[in-house]
Amino acid sequence: MTQPNILIYMTDQEQAQVSFPEHPCRMPRTEQFAIEGIQFRNAYTVAAHCCPARASFMTGLYPSRHGVYNNVNTHTAIHRGLNDGVVTFSELLSEAGYRMLFSGKWHISNHENPCDRGWEELIVSAPGDRQSGTPPDARWEEAASASNDPRGRGQILRPGWGHYQLYDSYPDQGPKGYEKERDYQFVTAAKETLSDLTDSDTPWCMYIGPNGPHDPFNIPKRFADMYDPDQITLPPSYSDQMEDKPRIYQRHRRQYWDQLSEAEVRESIAHYWGYCTMMDEMFGEVLDTLEATGAADNTLVLRMSDHGDYCGAHGLYCKGVPAFREAYHIPLMARWPKGITDPGRDSDALISIMDIAPTLMALAGINDMPEGVAGRNLTPILNATSPADWRDTLFTQFNGVELYYTQRMVHTRTHKYIYNGFDFDELYDLTKDPHELTNVSDRPDYQDIKRDLVGRMWRTALAEQDIISNPYATVAMAPWGPGLAFE
Repeated sequence: MTQPNILIYMTDQEQAQVSFPEHPCRMPRTEQFAIEGIQFRNAYTVAAHCCPARASFMTGLYPSRHGVYNNVNTHTAIHRGLNDGVVTFSELLSEAGYRMLFSGKWHISNHENPCDRGWEELIVSAPGDRQSGTPPDARWEEAASASNDPRGRGQILRPGWGHYQLYDSYPDQGPKGYEKERDYQFVTAAKETLSDLTDSDTPWCMYIGPNGPHDPFNIPKRFADMYDPDQITLPPSYSDQMEDKPRIYQRHRRQYWDQLSEAEVRESIAHYWGYCTMMDEMFGEVLDTLEATGAADNTLVLRMSDHGDYCGAHGLYCKGVPAFREAYHIPLMARWPKGITDPGRDSDALISIMDIAPTLMALAGINDMPEGVAGRNLTPILNATSPADWRDTLFTQFNGVELYYTQRMVHTRTHKYIYNGFDFDELYDLTKDPHELTNVSDRPDYQDIKRDLVGRMWRTALAEQDIISNPYATVAMAPWGPGLAFE
């Protein structure tokens, strides 16, 4: 098969459910795109944080192997870039003859930029800045001056930190509303370059990475007014006070998000959905440009995100330590007219963000995967076959955001176990409790299931050289230790 062109449209912090056709968020171009290809209903990220998730996307590795655990561009970074010897799919595709083009969010290394990993740079957001990282003293001084302001609508008071505006709107910037948006600059640069690729016989791979719908949900008025807050139903888990869940989850809600009234929560959701619709319209412009080039039939287009946003689920926002579905479940769709068998399908296979890198390598004709790649090649699923040995369990590795926490998740189709080294663990029966309202971790009738999932956690941790197996008394907090992996 001829090597396909590859176009990746990766949003930032987009929930999976907004991309489903049954969801009230209107995303017509994404919905039509899924009809023309395949929608992966059970795709998940490996960490609910931009940098480790994107590094896993680029490498096919767990964070324990690629080395990125939290924000690489802050003074609190655990590591400021990829481990020595780690290879990205972009380098290998470039070596295989692909022209690599990058427009949008990077956020994978503080020491390197896309050009250091095989890409031609169009516009780069969240680049590496080669700085060692120092506390932002000037920002703190500025924040302190605003600490006595009264709370505005959609605002969270944070004394001494600076108040946080969760959602807002501003006048439209033209007929589309978003003509001056930074994200539209990424899209425009990509569209212009796509048009220039028409006459080339060289296969190409283009990455477009807008920052939306990442918080804060500050969007043009056209999109802010698109959804009526009074018609929005609060998430099924909104009333969960999380008494049976770790205290840090409760603190997030009580210290920050409970400041919002239910009306403000509905308004915030309306703004988030409007933001997602704006991302959809930009995606549509990319698809139209690709179609005009005549290259759409042999171009694999991936529509995805790095992680989600709670957006009111369990009364929370953003992402991070709480390990609920809304932050880990990501949209993932693929369209490739010449390469996808039986388009219009939904796949319920358990998919990891780590699967993208080995899939692209395989399509480029790269047979030898780099050492440690944990992702799986998705081409059998694109070809409408169901591999007999496909995974039945997903694992995550999370070491906190800029507060450090040891957390690991084991996720099957029926249960989800979360090991919280900093607090008590969680176990959810997803069949009976899909919204993760009741933590059954301590219930006697679930101990066999819990023990099985802990064993799976340890087998993966040892295979992936994870850093959670120190046996010292004050840190060996899992209910069963790594010896369980050998039973």
